Amino acid sequence: MHPKALLDECASLMEQVFKFDHPADAVVSRYFREHRSLGPRERATLSDTVYAALRERLKFEWFARSGSGSKWRKLSILGFPGDRDFLKSALTDQEKTWLDHCLNASDNELMAPHRHNLPEWLATALRDQLGEEFDALVASLNKMAALDLRVNLVKKKREAVLADLRQAGLECEPTPYSPLGIRLKGKPSLAKLPSFVQGDVEVQDEGSQLLALLMDAKRGEMVVDFCAGAGGKTLAMGAAMRNSGRLYAFDTSAHRLDALKPRLARSGLSNVHPVAIAHERDDRIKRLAGKIDRVLVDAPCSGLGTLRRSPDLKWRQTPASVAALAELQAAILNSAARLLKPGGRLVYATCSPLPQEDEAIVTAFGEAHPEFEPMDVFDLLGSVQVGQAEALVAGAEGQRSLRLWPHRHGTDGFFAAVWQKKAG
Repeated sequence: MHPKALLDECASLMEQVFKFDHPADAVVSRYFREHRSLGPRERATLSDTVYAALRERLKFEWFARSGSGSKWRKLSILGFPGDRDFLKSALTDQEKTWLDHCLNASDNELMAPHRHNLPEWLATALRDQLGEEFDALVASLNKMAALDLRVNLVKKKREAVLADLRQAGLECEPTPYSPLGIRLKGKPSLAKLPSFVQGDVEVQDEGSQLLALLMDAKRGEMVVDFCAGAGGKTLAMGAAMRNSGRLYAFDTSAHRLDALKPRLARSGLSNVHPVAIAHERDDRIKRLAGKIDRVLVDAPCSGLGTLRRSPDLKWRQTPASVAALAELQAAILNSAARLLKPGGRLVYATCSPLPQEDEAIVTAFGEAHPEFEPMDVFDLLGSVQVGQAEALVAGAEGQRSLRLWPHRHGTDGFFAAVWQKKAG
């Protein structure tokens, strides 16, 4: 496609995404369905341009106050990836001069919001937690996340899969923490990769793998993934159970559970039972009360730990939406706890860095449920062969939680706390 036409497409898509009435990935997917003439390279350029502008929105919008043309065209010029000469062939002389000025601007010339590119309420919350590490976090959030895979131990061991991937010409290495993970270099297409097609691997961030490992699901147990979504952690737990026992994948969205079906077929697992529920108090849940060995509550959350992948979330979430989510998280956790038998394990997790979705929920639950005893995540990680566990935990000794940060660990931002239901 001619660069002028490609830039026009970028501006058109940019305007739609920046309405923020739907998730960016859904808007981009819809745009591609409506413009089927776009080839793989054009789609990649459009997607990369939009996501670059979402990551650095405040800085780009500041630059866009100068120059000529529409705001959406200027945001597209600033976010356009790759060869600048290719881009400049679509620009006027005035636009070229403006772009050079923007590219040569020093961070020292920018105000703080234009450097961190976060809404102020979120910047304040993260700065309060991280102090001097705040700038490092911001830098990590403005980079694309690595592509991580989880090895399906029902089918193959990690060493064998690494050999297969390298034989296929992919650059890869073991993940530093998860004993099941592989990190790929770049963003290769997996659709026709034999290891993926055969179900030897699944796409799963290393942090998400660690959440599933904290469950330590065993052969023959009764296990529940309470908010299963598309089932990444469900599949990891099903493999850990060596395809035995019974694993319920609950979710209020039948659509999300439908996305689990092709992944489940590739995995070779037969112990997973997807169940669409109406809400956390559904009668199908009540019938399992007191019968379950392990429950994972990967609660609906702000998703602000995934900004490397979904930068639009920082512009779509608000303090009010986070407060509403916290109420829902508490309700779900309280309902899920009823499922456990004495001695059972409960894991509460989010992909949020915010204390009101994490530590505050955990504290309130502990005060309301003395029958649940906190477990130290450091000890649990060591028992499932997770390396460098001391770098992954936070909190008081004896009841430490998992706390992952993109700038520290190279994962999405995750939190998890664990309890055991007391006997008797």
